Amino acid sequence: MTLLTYGDAMPRNILLVTTDQQRYDSLGCNGGTIARTPTIDSLAARGLNYRRAYTQNVTCTPARATILTGRLPRTHGAISCGRSLRDDIPSIAAHLHDRAGYRTALIGKAHFDPAMDPFGAFAETKLGVSGATGPLRGFEHAELAMHGPMASTHYGAWLRAEYPEVAAGFAVPLSPAESPVTGAPECRPNPVPRELYHTDWIADRTVAWLDDVAATDAWFCWVSFPDPHHPWDPPEAEMRRVDWRDLDLPSGHPGNDDAIARVLADKPAHWLAYWEGRFANCEGAPSTFVPSRMSHDAIREINARAHVMNELVDEAVARVLSAIAARGWSEQTDVFFTTDHGELQGDFGLVYKGPFHTDSLMRLPFVWAPAPEVAIAPAVLDDPVGQLDLVPTFCAIAGVAPPDGIDGRALPITPGSGGERVICEWDSILPGYGMHMRSMYRDGWLVTAYEASTVGTPNGFEEFLARVPVGLARSLDLHSTPIGPRTTIEYDGREGELYHLDDDPVAFVNRWDDPEYKVLRQDLVADLRASLPPAITPSPVRAFA
Repeated sequence: MTLLTYGDAMPRNILLVTTDQQRYDSLGCNGGTIARTPTIDSLAARGLNYRRAYTQNVTCTPARATILTGRLPRTHGAISCGRSLRDDIPSIAAHLHDRAGYRTALIGKAHFDPAMDPFGAFAETKLGVSGATGPLRGFEHAELAMHGPMASTHYGAWLRAEYPEVAAGFAVPLSPAESPVTGAPECRPNPVPRELYHTDWIADRTVAWLDDVAATDAWFCWVSFPDPHHPWDPPEAEMRRVDWRDLDLPSGHPGNDDAIARVLADKPAHWLAYWEGRFANCEGAPSTFVPSRMSHDAIREINARAHVMNELVDEAVARVLSAIAARGWSEQTDVFFTTDHGELQGDFGLVYKGPFHTDSLMRLPFVWAPAPEVAIAPAVLDDPVGQLDLVPTFCAIAGVAPPDGIDGRALPITPGSGGERVICEWDSILPGYGMHMRSMYRDGWLVTAYEASTVGTPNGFEEFLARVPVGLARSLDLHSTPIGPRTTIEYDGREGELYHLDDDPVAFVNRWDDPEYKVLRQDLVADLRASLPPAITPSPVRAFA
């Protein structure tokens, strides 16, 4: 059995569909029971569903850069949001275009550059502002969207120009907008008609691009939906799909405040401090957000809105697949579905993302439906895989050698034929936080080794801070100190987390300091450190997020 096709067969096309901040368990094929996701579920049923896929970073830019390059953050340089992917790191889009003659397009969210760009300094924002549609990092065609009508995206410019009254109804990411019913953050009702919402716009623009591709051209299209990332403000008319009042708390919620405090107290200090409001999670959430002040009903409303966003994405994917079928390409098109990272979404009593290496944020929905013409048998695989494995898989499909310097390997197609481990990294963008963590999943265990904090050590952010207009800096809480926000929590490099996910899937019991598991912990940490390739010089800090 081979990934490749030769002879008289037409070249295989590659459709990569990603979402933003979507949980593994949000899909029906992964045990989800609320959101209806028949399109993705059907891809999983006829293809390969990877149940132990992990992100290489739990924030947007590093994870997306890994998808594009096949490298860990430490070897592509975009180690945090606020750092652009280095221009000298090979892009799979450019590689497929130049080496295999593929037509290439990116429709939706890119975020290889900082999204909050007050200076218009980046390739992505220049495209949105100018209206040009490429090129961008090897994509000959790019039409970009973010969360709502950001003026520096094609979607935002279009919506603001054509429907300004609609654009005004969206919540602003990381804003204090709250639900008028439950007080849930970033849950303001959105009056946008569904046909003008960014999810359907991305499907529209993808179909339009496919219509312009010649029937005999091989193509690689990355369709990148910004949902279900916050703000949780899908079209309000669609909220009839899921009533938050009917939802239970998620299984990862300890149940009450005392239980939350007990679970979080067993983890490194910033976990409990975030819940109590002593640790401002500036690198993953609004700086003023305090989880312990959030009601259970607020968690239910956030979840309901995320479920609705996921249903709309599933229906948009169905539209794209229908367009592919109408062109006669279904038999020769490989379809991939995944996300950049997950969302806490009520687990541990917390929401948003941040320096919390747990399955809520690290574990990915990850489905590959191979082109039917290659007759790869459907399977559910528990082999550890990651985003870094997409690039070598795309290259195998196209019949070209992968770029030099990648860290991934082609995805396994039969259970038990993959690798042993998968790695996730965290490095703070804020010098006043200076947190550094490395995690590994192997043999049912999740281990996270903390490195010594570098709180206060300049990293270039302070130079950016000096250029930010005072009003913007205050709105983002960037002027707390000369280096921006600062935490009182520091780690000396001996801290860590260890969970046996087979027995403790929600990671409530941290076995790091349990003497019974000392030898196992030492083995896992040694394996983790030995598996990390040397780091390159990180990209310079260019903007905040």
